[in-house]
Amino acid sequence: MNELSKVAAATETAPEPVVIPVEAYISEDYARAERDKLWRKCWLQAGRVEDLPDVGSYITYEILDDSVLIVRVAEGDAANGADGRIKAYRNVCTHRGRRLVDTPKGERNAHGKRMNFVCGFHAWTFELDGSCSYIQSKEDWGPKLCDEVTRLGEVKIDTWGGFVWVNLDPEAELLRTYLEPAATMLDPFQLQDMRPRWRKWTIFDCNWKVALEAFDETYHVPGTHPEFTEFGDFVGWGRAQGKHSHIGYDAPKGLEETSAKLRLGAGDPRVTTAQMQKYTWEGVNTNTTQTLVDVAQTLPDALPEGTPGDEVLRYWLETARKIDEERGVVWPKVDAAHVAASGTAWQIFPNQQIGHAVNNMLCYQARPYGYDPDKCIFEVAVYELYPAGEAPETQWEYADPSAFPHVLLQDFSNMAAVQQGMKMAGYAGNVPNPKAEGAVISLHRNLARYMGTGEPKDL
Repeated sequence: MNELSKVAAATETAPEPVVIPVEAYISEDYARAERDKLWRKCWLQAGRVEDLPDVGSYITYEILDDSVLIVRVAEGDAANGADGRIKAYRNVCTHRGRRLVDTPKGERNAHGKRMNFVCGFHAWTFELDGSCSYIQSKEDWGPKLCDEVTRLGEVKIDTWGGFVWVNLDPEAELLRTYLEPAATMLDPFQLQDMRPRWRKWTIFDCNWKVALEAFDETYHVPGTHPEFTEFGDFVGWGRAQGKHSHIGYDAPKGLEETSAKLRLGAGDPRVTTAQMQKYTWEGVNTNTTQTLVDVAQTLPDALPEGTPGDEVLRYWLETARKIDEERGVVWPKVDAAHVAASGTAWQIFPNQQIGHAVNNMLCYQARPYGYDPDKCIFEVAVYELYPAGEAPETQWEYADPSAFPHVLLQDFSNMAAVQQGMKMAGYAGNVPNPKAEGAVISLHRNLARYMGTGEPKDL
């Protein structure tokens, strides 16, 4: 059985209705236990390979008490971190425990380029390979202060999809093993070739799971984004896939390719597709590209009234693909059956979502803000394909929640209210839709395996 058939087989039945206890969202004890039981055991997406273009380029990644220093130490295949060209270290001086690289106030992480790292306390100096090259009065320690004692501690690191992943558990399984079947399903979309169009992070007044789950299902669209129902009634699903899950839509017969991020509207598909693309671009600034939006606007004039939806889709995509190829942007060719089986987005356990398409990608990530269960750091990054050398230079930019596009503001408006609502005395727990919100159920089943508590119960 190949990976595609495994995924298809796993999606045939929805889970039984369950109740999810609120402990994982509101308990301070649970939030503290996550450090050792979850965050120090999982592969975590810490950045992009293109953030480390040159020898000496570095970024940091912080999760609760832990800070990881990620450094390009040698030239070579930029996509390969497992061969030692990119290394990850504990971001702490081995002398007296000072953080070696500080994150500037107001920034998501530290980043830059250095050929060595000097501790700001006593000036111990560390080379890119982690060795300590300068120690003031080193002779005072005698021969016992050897390289094994002084060199920076290494953290497991690897790359996939253009992302850099770290794992604080020295006994962790291989990244590829951890990511399956998501990795195999997403490989054809060549995510490593995409570059960020914009990247923003913010702080929410809710638990990280509340923030992430707002995007782990499409069941909320009629209630939160009712304007989208004018473009079509898309029946959503969410399905468990091992540690991970994915979401998608039931596509109309003959339009299976619309199961991807690129979907047609209802009614006259020439008109509604043009309207939906324009609204998506202006209202959320994600899930599409300027080329797709521009071509969609020509559909009512380029095609005669009554053109079937599959022909509208084919013309739209083929025209946009040709225009992009002429400017040096080559979309990967992915089999329609694979596109349909892959859905619209994958939730990578524990805290990342990758919304994939053949020419763009939308990623969300959430993580705790200290040990306060009522706060989290939330990140949004939009990627697309660019001609060689023409990708914009972007860094993570802090944005107040109110500064995001208005469709995202609709999502954000629920988060603090959900967090507070779950604290109500006598509240029995969440009862997600077994089909449409199956990814939420999957997250909590997997969380319970790591945390030892919070298992969803039969309704």
